[in-house]
This record gives sequence, C-alpha cells and structure tokens, in this order.
Amino acid sequence: MENERMLRFIEEVLANRPSDWLKLTTHRLDIYDEALAKTQFLEGLGMLYKANDTSSSSLAALPTAYDYIRLGHPLSCVLEWTIAQLNDVPSNNVISFSSTTMPVLAVLRRNLLDKKHTRILHTEVLPTCFDANVLRQVYGYAFEVQRIERTAEIPAFNGSTILVSQQEAFGKVHRQPNVDFFLGVHATLGSVIIVSDAQNERYIREIQHVRRRESIAMTPANCLSALEALVDGTSSVLQKSERAADQARVLDAIRTITGSDTKALVASSGLSMQYAIMMGLVHDALENHKGKNIRFIVPPNCYGGTNDQARRVAACIANVEVVDLPVDGEHDMVQSLDAVLAKVADEDAVPYIIAEIPTNPRVEVPDLDGLREVLSKQRSTATGSTAIDPVFILDQTFCPNVHLLGEGEILSTVPTLSYVSGSKFPSGGLCTAGYCVGNEKTNALIDTIELHLRLCDNEATDLQLEILAKQLPSMNARIADAYRNTREFVNFIQDTLPNARINFVPEELAKQGFTPSVFSLDLPTKGDTHEEREAYKRALNLKLIDRMITAIPNESKFCVSYGQLKGCYWTIPATSTQGTTKEGDKDYIVRVALSANMDLALHKKVFVEFVEADILERSALN
Repeated sequence: MENERMLRFIEEVLANRPSDWLKLTTHRLDIYDEALAKTQFLEGLGMLYKANDTSSSSLAALPTAYDYIRLGHPLSCVLEWTIAQLNDVPSNNVISFSSTTMPVLAVLRRNLLDKKHTRILHTEVLPTCFDANVLRQVYGYAFEVQRIERTAEIPAFNGSTILVSQQEAFGKVHRQPNVDFFLGVHATLGSVIIVSDAQNERYIREIQHVRRRESIAMTPANCLSALEALVDGTSSVLQKSERAADQARVLDAIRTITGSDTKALVASSGLSMQYAIMMGLVHDALENHKGKNIRFIVPPNCYGGTNDQARRVAACIANVEVVDLPVDGEHDMVQSLDAVLAKVADEDAVPYIIAEIPTNPRVEVPDLDGLREVLSKQRSTATGSTAIDPVFILDQTFCPNVHLLGEGEILSTVPTLSYVSGSKFPSGGLCTAGYCVGNEKTNALIDTIELHLRLCDNEATDLQLEILAKQLPSMNARIADAYRNTREFVNFIQDTLPNARINFVPEELAKQGFTPSVFSLDLPTKGDTHEEREAYKRALNLKLIDRMITAIPNESKFCVSYGQLKGCYWTIPATSTQGTTKEGDKDYIVRVALSANMDLALHKKVFVEFVEADILERSALN
C-alpha cells in the first residue's frame, strides 16, 4: 500500500518536474553544498513526500543535487530514492550508472587496493563488453566469474559477491543471502547497483567516486524513462534513435573541426574519454614496452578531475606513477616539459603527458614551435640506449576549433591525442558526451583506446549523439561570437579596474585561432600580511559573483561550466574545477565564461556598480 502511494507521488513529481532537471548539465553552486551532495536534495524530497507536495514551485526550490550532471542530478537521485524505497534500503546504497560495467569495476578497484577476493555471479549473460582477460591483465583486477540459475542458493564466500542480473525494468529485487552487491543491468538505460548490507557501506563512497571520475551517472533522459516504467509497471522504452546516422554526422563534424582524418571516438563524458585514453595507453605500454615503468606527466593545478583520475590510475597499477608538470604563471610549459622528459628518459620509463591548451584557469598558450621541438627531441637513457618517445595527450576543451593534428599542422609530426569535454562547446551545455581524435602517429593507439572505451561501456548514448549531431556544426561560429563578447568584456574590465590582473589570451594568439571565451580575474586586495590579503581577496571574489547572479539572475549563474549557449557563468576554480587539486596548487581567483547570447551591456553596468560599491571606496587596495 505504501509503495503504491510512493509511486503515485513519483508520477506527480515527474509530471511537475522543472524543465532544468532534463536539460541542464551544470547546476548552481550558490544552492549547493558539496558535503551534502544528493543527501540535501533527498531530504528535501522526503519532506515533500511526507507533505504530499508535488508542486512545480516546491520541486524547483529543492537544493542542487550535484554541481555537475555527470556526477548525478535530480532525476538520478529520484530514481535511486524510489528504488531504495521499494527495496527498503538507505537511498545512499543505490547508485545508478550510464555504464553497465563500471559498477563492477568500482568494486573490483576497491578490492584490489584491499587485497580482497571478488566473486561475480550472473543469472544471464554478462554485458558483451565485459572482458575478463583485459581486466585481469591490464587493470590488475582479481576475480572469479560464475553463472547461476535465478533460484539457485548462493553459498558463502570469503570476499565480496556481486550478483549481476539483466533487467527489463528497475524496481524491487529479490535480495538473497551472501550477496554483497546486486547489479541490475538494462540493455539501453544503464545499470543500478544496490549495496546490500551495512558492512558494505564503506564501498558507497568508492563506487560514487568511480562514477564521479571514470564514468557518469545514468543520464537524465534514461532516468526519466526508467522512472516512467516504474510508475507504469511496464518495461522501460526509449524513443527510437537514429544512432548510426547521428554517429556518422558527429564523426564527420569532428573531422572538419579538428582537421584530422583519423578515427574519432565519442564517449559519455570528457573524463570517461580520458579514462579510456589512460587505460589504452597503459595497455599499449604493457604490450610494447614490457617491464618498463609508466609515467603520466600532469600539471598539478590543471582540472581537478584530470589530476585525480591520473592519481587513481597510478594507485592501482604498480609500475605507474604521476609526475608533476608546472605549466603556467612563473612556469613555462616547454621548459618544464623538457626537464621532466629528460628525467623520465634517464630512468627508461614510458612518458605520457596530459596538458590543457590553453591552460586552466590561467588561459595560457605555450610556444607551440618549442613544444613540438621538445616532444620531437631524441633522448637517451642512463645506459645510453634510445629513450621511448612521449605521447602528448591534449585537453583541447577551451579551444576545440584550433587545428593542431591534421597533416602539416604544428603537432602532426609527434604522437598526439586531442580530447574535448562535450558539455562545453560541442553540445553547448546540452549533454556531457566528449570526443577524442589523434594524428597519424596514433592510429594504433586509438584502436586500443576504443577497446577500453567499450570495455567500460562509456561510449556516448544515443541521445548524446543526437545532440552532438545537431550542435557540432554550429560550434565554430558560437566560439567566434562568444570570443568577441569575452574580448570586449576583458577590455572593459581592464579600463574600469586597471589594477586587477586578468588572465586571457593576447591578441596575437587570437589571430592564430586561440579564441577562448573564458578568462580569470585576480581582483585587487589589501592587508598587511599575505594571509590578510588572500582572505580579503577571497571574500571580494564572492561579493562580485553574488552581485552578478543577484542583479542578472536570468543570465549570470554561479556555475563551473563553459561553452554554454547563453548567459555568463562565474566560478572560483579552487572550490569547483580544482576540487581535488592539492591546496598549494589551487587558484582562488574568479573564472568567467561568456556565451554569444547574453546582455553584455548589462553585465558591464553591474560590474561598474561592484567596483564603485566594493572597491573604489577602499583606496588602500593594491
């Protein structure tokens, strides 16, 4: 009876849901508490359930569930809450994935670190992408696999037991003794893992972190489909897609945008693409450089997801380490890279470099001729043998329109892979799917990367491909228009507040095609000590953002993204995009992302009001 009432409540929630629940990829940070991600939203939803309140206004007033949709979102939270209610388990114990295999890999990863056995039982066939040999040989995971009948008794096991079952619709499951994790897999929607007992609750954070860094939550559209099936008591049905045609259009657009004719891959997010790249490169090194150490060379202040993921891979594989690469500010990327590569060559290790161009958040572009020379340089090991050539992995999210890889381009002669987060300019903020392409030097690597993208079941969904097929053709025009707004706003701020430090590409780089629409702003401050000046500046950062989002709520938002179709996003990298970066490498500055569609005159007006109210009256600012 209670379940029927609950499902009626969910039916009304779906009917009255805010449109943003289905459409946005990034959410407001001013109504988000990271320490209470999902919890705060579900507490609010639970209160609405008790009050039988499903009004649109009440649903819209719920706190932001997650800051970024690939980590989770309102509809994934509602789905997980509903399944938890049906199975009488805490909501935190239910976690949805777009991937059908990554929940299993999440448990395997934790048990690898804990040196604990894992048993994978399945009642039908495992997902076709599950490759036990590669998981054992490349990822280092230890496990046994066994098929059982649905009604079979499951004996006790000294370790973790995962039971995998194919689902026509998610809902109540038959929970059995001696099963630690129940994984329901749907052929098109994704999967839902239920953590069975209190003794396994320590895995919840680990599983969530895998979803955060190496995969994504079940997408909003698929969550909606799963919830509608739950409410109707029917099998989950998605609208028919034109995947093959959409994928062909997307791949054609990527070829045009990048100028590279090599194979392109499309993943469920930028980080799931990066994970496939990293594991594909590890796989290649294990096969072609047997016994060699592997070094991922990563800027310590780059995007926190990149930094964190690299260290997570290194934590699991004995011969993999992360080496810091200082890249901006007082550090020159080319000089730093030359020094680091010399050290890696000396120890006869395999060098893989991950870097952003332009850098984030300082928006700096290295000397590309110098970069090519450093990447092309022949080096020797300590014993005098020829060192292994590096592979350059370029995060090109800020400027995906610049041709760097095609024939005759600056990085065409050194092994280079370029990837882009799709929630930025490729989709205009409408989906998270990202893509990767290489030059002719990486053809064999791309095939191995594709193997790992499929093994992790992290390829783009049908709807993601449909969105990219519509949005990619207009991307370069949107980049150009957004850059014009950004250059005008940067020039205005420089004139209005000349003692502020602005990080943005100079005009000569823009003429070469580097036209980002994001800049960082280091506001003037005051104080007798470094600590006082830093504290004052951090408070001033928040005052600026608060004034902007309060005065222009329909356009200015406290968000972490970039490349959106409209409005202006404000964030502080140290507390958002650099969330897992080491404290000493964080940037407590304001990062601003503009679009082609915004009221620039109004933003200028409000910025002047901020300067007059919060800066000019404080003449001691420096």
